[in-house]
Amino acid sequence: MFDQFRTRAEGVSAEVHRFSTPAEALDFLVTLLRAEGVADQPGQGAVVADSPFLNAIDRQQLDAIAGLHFEVTRQRAADAKVGISQVDWALADTGTLVQDATAIDKRLVSTLPTIHVAVIATSGLLPDMPAWLAEVQPQNTGYIAMITGPSRTADIERVLTIGVHGPERLVIVFIDQLGGTN
Repeated sequence: MFDQFRTRAEGVSAEVHRFSTPAEALDFLVTLLRAEGVADQPGQGAVVADSPFLNAIDRQQLDAIAGLHFEVTRQRAADAKVGISQVDWALADTGTLVQDATAIDKRLVSTLPTIHVAVIATSGLLPDMPAWLAEVQPQNTGYIAMITGPSRTADIERVLTIGVHGPERLVIVFIDQLGGTN
């Protein structure tokens, strides 16, 4: 199922990575943030939405990155280069991420920065929408976001533009030994 998800997600320009442990994923994220030049400068910051992933790691490595903020505001997210959030499910047949984005910080970090890094427990990978509908409890979700690749739009002449209405880059990080969703 993971290979199917990867194929579908990469087919719409997402980047897909998989790690065994939260610590391995953290190392990847730190490397990514450094490679992207995250710094305490306008347009170079990063914001992180609260999530179970943050509780599963030693945050010292993230705390050491200047310009990375755990307190998410609308302005800080709009000015950020990178936004990191944990999503709840992934649909293998379409390469789509599904996030209970009732918490405003999740919406801000997944839609306003140029790069969205979506962290997901591999256990949240489902075959398709019917499987997701059987699992989700609508009374416990107030705002569902479905994310399939980076933001894209096309005009009447079919000229495709990436990143007009949201992130221009989507990096998906699956973690095998990460339990729970937020």
